[in-house]
Amino acid sequence: MTLKGHIVDIQNQSIFKGEITIENGKIKSIEEKYCEENHYILPGFVDAHIHIESSMLVPSEFAKVAVKHGTVATVSDPHEIANVLGVKGVEFMIENGKQTPLKFNFGAPSCVPATSFESAGAIIDSDGIKTLMANPDIKYLAEMMNYPGVIYDDSEVLKKIEWAKHYNKPIDGHAPGLRGDDLTKYISAGISTDHECFTHDEGLEKLQKGMKVIIREGSAAKNFEALIGLLDEHYQKMMFCSDDKHPDDLLIGHINQLCARAITKGNDIFKVLQTACVNPVKHYNLDVGLLQVGDTADCILVEDLTDFKTLQTYINGELVYDYGESKIKHVNFENLNNFNTNKKAVEEFRVESNAKQIRVIECLDGELVTEEIIENTTIKDGNLVSNTENDILKMTVVNRYQNYRPAMAFIKNFGLKEGAIASSVGHDSHNIIAVGVSDEAICKAVNLIIENEGGICAISNTEQKVVALPVAGIMSDKDAETIGKQYADLDKMAKHMGSKLHAPYMSLSFMALLVIPALKLSDKGLFDGGKFEFTDLMLATS
Repeated sequence: MTLKGHIVDIQNQSIFKGEITIENGKIKSIEEKYCEENHYILPGFVDAHIHIESSMLVPSEFAKVAVKHGTVATVSDPHEIANVLGVKGVEFMIENGKQTPLKFNFGAPSCVPATSFESAGAIIDSDGIKTLMANPDIKYLAEMMNYPGVIYDDSEVLKKIEWAKHYNKPIDGHAPGLRGDDLTKYISAGISTDHECFTHDEGLEKLQKGMKVIIREGSAAKNFEALIGLLDEHYQKMMFCSDDKHPDDLLIGHINQLCARAITKGNDIFKVLQTACVNPVKHYNLDVGLLQVGDTADCILVEDLTDFKTLQTYINGELVYDYGESKIKHVNFENLNNFNTNKKAVEEFRVESNAKQIRVIECLDGELVTEEIIENTTIKDGNLVSNTENDILKMTVVNRYQNYRPAMAFIKNFGLKEGAIASSVGHDSHNIIAVGVSDEAICKAVNLIIENEGGICAISNTEQKVVALPVAGIMSDKDAETIGKQYADLDKMAKHMGSKLHAPYMSLSFMALLVIPALKLSDKGLFDGGKFEFTDLMLATS
């Protein structure tokens, strides 16, 4: 097989017309010669950090869509399903991914559960990490969220890191806002990347101290604008990732979108493509070709080097996407889940109090970090209730693994004027999380999720919608087009109910993410992410 067009040699920083000959899945020759074709041939894109589960698709269905955007490989952390099902969940992701040509490179989740302040469905301790690290299908130790454990020499955390070093596999970081001496110690432990930088100065410090910074632009967390200014000088130590990509967004684009935006900002094409194609392969030692003789033929044809519209995608020399048609076929699999809680009564969502003020989680659109604000209470019949006029809404996190009373808090900026929204996609432990204008609406939304053994839903004054997620309670058994449309309809409904957030369900899913400051809610209570301890909802009583 021969490919013809403008050949983009990233490593030698040249573009020339020529022919690429592919035999037995590998590049046999690259020859500079005239041809009529005007498209461009370049290595495929690599997402340097993603949770496939957040697309609500199993890997085989994710692959169908990703190849349309020129993605040939991912560096995938199965942390989400691991928190639900443990090692069994990791094995499911690996085996399902193997049924497709796309090169999924899974890591060993380092924080299952993510913290001791929440209830997860499984535990992966240092012995579990040892077993996973010995598996050749595991390419790295996934994001070490427990940065306090690293800084304060937690023995179990350090054992996990040592097993990664023993098997000579990279260690990913996760340390939003970490600076100064604490950052220095975190890096010295062997942690080599971070995708959680949310300011230019934070990213610069981490680069200067030897870390590789991954520019993240997902459905909720968007750090591209803050960090892209670092690429020109530091492109050799940077990568692109989506981290979490909801299905409707994935249908529109992937890493190709970040390349297009980087070019629009005036960045050099070779620096952009080094970041998107080459650096992840070299950092994680991936079996992914880089358009060199002898490499596997993992390459794409794009219309131009500005929009990066993909025309064809090849993986191991196999045509997997061809002018609008994904060649990846459906894969049959058995569902697996872990949902063991009973339906709830409205009374369980009451918060009996005569407090004058409460701590409120301030959700920041497009950010995983939140703020803690103090607000006056609204009390009805001795129960703290939502105040829709001031956009202070009641929220809950419900343990999905055992039958316990819901944890309660309040949140600002969801904007709902009626009803409630709920989801069993609740990072990191994937308990049920809901926000609503009344106890009745919250209860109804939570019970709808329980009835479906996982999903996302909206309850308005006149209707209810649910997208079932039967695979571990976090993924669909449907294709991307189906789940993408259902999700988009639900997103539209939440916004019709008043939400002004860009991605209300993605933002909702992170409101239980305790490892990201400042104030979050777990199934065990309100949590101060700065002090890393529980805190009181109520401040003062009358």
